[in-house]
Amino acid sequence: MTDFELARTNMVERQVRTNDVTDHRIQDAMMAVPRERFVARSRAALAYAEDAIEIAPGRHLMDPRSFSKLAQAAQIGASDVVLVVGCGTGYACAVLARLAQAVVGLEEDADLARQAGQTLSALEVDNAAVVTGRLTEGYPSQAPYDVIFLDGGAEVIPAELEDQLAEGGRLAAIVMEGRLGRAQIFAKVAGKISGRIAFDAGVPLLPGFARVPAFTF
Repeated sequence: MTDFELARTNMVERQVRTNDVTDHRIQDAMMAVPRERFVARSRAALAYAEDAIEIAPGRHLMDPRSFSKLAQAAQIGASDVVLVVGCGTGYACAVLARLAQAVVGLEEDADLARQAGQTLSALEVDNAAVVTGRLTEGYPSQAPYDVIFLDGGAEVIPAELEDQLAEGGRLAAIVMEGRLGRAQIFAKVAGKISGRIAFDAGVPLLPGFARVPAFTF
């Protein structure tokens, strides 16, 4: 039988702290949230592995290193409202809810959204809600957001998401070029978006975030 508490401790010590995630709020949140609850029972023993874990065809739970570093780079504050795009089974929502005032998890897969809602409710995560809709369109009815967190890779960042950032807000994403990627933080200042590179990483793409090949004659 897997000792999940020990596995969680090892994850934070070996995959989070050793990768320059020094924000104790993130360390504590990842220690508190049972990651194994967000994967299928048959994959629970793999919940704390160093790789992304498939949670549905073409959908993955981001690896702990990439997730924790992206959360730190987003600089989520206690008064922030966060939109998690592609929340899957809800792990990112559960962790980020411990950092923010409120979290909206957006998911277009109805089954994943149902699982996320049930798990968050079971864990009594009262400041996070899961909604359904197209990931690339965001969730404008609750905008603007202080932080938009893409829970997966993206080759392109839709303008619709940038439009839903509050002034001074940050969009955190791992932007992929083929199999290589870089985490980037896009900030809105005076109505304009500018980006900076935070670290190198590679994660599976979210649906709808692949670059459409240019048409050639």
